[in-house]
Amino acid sequence: MTTSLTFPAPLYDAARTHPYPLLFATVSGAHLYGFASPDSDWDLRGVHLLPATEVLGLHELRETIGNEQVIDGLELDLVTHDARKFMTLMLKPNGYVLEQLHSPLVVKTTPEHAELIALGRRCVTKYHAHHYLGFSAGQWKLLNREDPPRIKPLLYTFRTLLTGLHLMRTGEIEANLMVLNKNARLPYLDELIAQKRAGREKEPLRGDLAFYEAEFRRLTGELEEAREVTHLPAKVEAGVVEALSHLLVRLRMNDAG
Repeated sequence: MTTSLTFPAPLYDAARTHPYPLLFATVSGAHLYGFASPDSDWDLRGVHLLPATEVLGLHELRETIGNEQVIDGLELDLVTHDARKFMTLMLKPNGYVLEQLHSPLVVKTTPEHAELIALGRRCVTKYHAHHYLGFSAGQWKLLNREDPPRIKPLLYTFRTLLTGLHLMRTGEIEANLMVLNKNARLPYLDELIAQKRAGREKEPLRGDLAFYEAEFRRLTGELEEAREVTHLPAKVEAGVVEALSHLLVRLRMNDAG
């Protein structure tokens, strides 16, 4: 599941000094997607466990904790959810949380992380296609509002479409555009990725926007079709909900001692 990549020290420090125990912390964003620029920030995502005393008491619950900081020139964006909130998101057609859960770029892990991954595979439904269709459409609109347009939203557009297609066809989460393109074999993506990785986070787009629009619409149509013929279920089975609930109860009770 993990890679041999060595991460900058601030990522390990952020996981170690988090105010609550972490079930996992993984790298998301452009580094996960395979097209980080030298000046790209690091997106660290994970799950924390609120103590039973806070959950049962009158404290205002810190279900989501975010922290953006710059350390020695490195931009770090840390966002974690409490286990209950994260599990609730897992049960919705939310591609974000599944990508974070299945990210091979692991900074912090636990045995419960492995349990969540196994259950996460059983949370995938045909309606996850809506997440990727909506996200890609939003990125395409963003691209067309920019002057000049940047490579980043174009890569995000194609990354989400190809992730959605791969998910509908295989039931597996794959967020790395370079890996996805081994099957898609779209030569222009290799060129765009190379430009982004060698350039800046705001690297301008060079190329025929009309060509990319035709590809965007073609791949959108493929994803819509794949959603209709996929073998994936329409909803998460009840056994998965129960398994997640039992895991959450066990985590809270273990914390309570």
